[in-house]
Amino acid sequence: MLLVVDNGSVFTKSLLDFLTEKKIPYEAFTFEKITLSGLSNYSSLILSGRRKNNSLMNAVNSKIIKFAVKEKKPLLGICYGAEILALTLGGTLKKMDQTHKGNQVIEILKRNPLCSGKINVFESHSYLISKIDTAFTQIAKSDVCDFEMIQYDNLNIFGTQFHPEMSNDGKRLLEKFVII
Repeated sequence: MLLVVDNGSVFTKSLLDFLTEKKIPYEAFTFEKITLSGLSNYSSLILSGRRKNNSLMNAVNSKIIKFAVKEKKPLLGICYGAEILALTLGGTLKKMDQTHKGNQVIEILKRNPLCSGKINVFESHSYLISKIDTAFTQIAKSDVCDFEMIQYDNLNIFGTQFHPEMSNDGKRLLEKFVII
């Protein structure tokens, strides 16, 4: 079963609606209700985006990421989820000059199990991943972000700077992720 960690993004409802529509079994909990001891009950994890910064949210999500790495559990970090993934494992973020919101074409640079070629995605963020640790691989880039998609250490641990739940190409990516 998939666990969705709800970090308060306005797009989380779209993610949950999509999973329900596709009959993908999942449970969703807000970050405050997550217990680390319960994570082993799930086959994969999704970390949603967020609306505002919260130190408890950051701490919980970092612990989930470390658990996923240690246990080699598939994890997908969406927007904030990708940013906290990069930060937790040695990367850095940068505040953008202005919020980037809207459709974006991204180029897939490295073979991966989620997507290929160029895909159309939806973005809504004011921070971006500016540097990744050497254990990460850059999977995709756009004119706006160098690290649209990242993968950690050849594990099924991915981050998307964009919101896959908000575009058709992104939804295909989600479907591929949940069957890993």
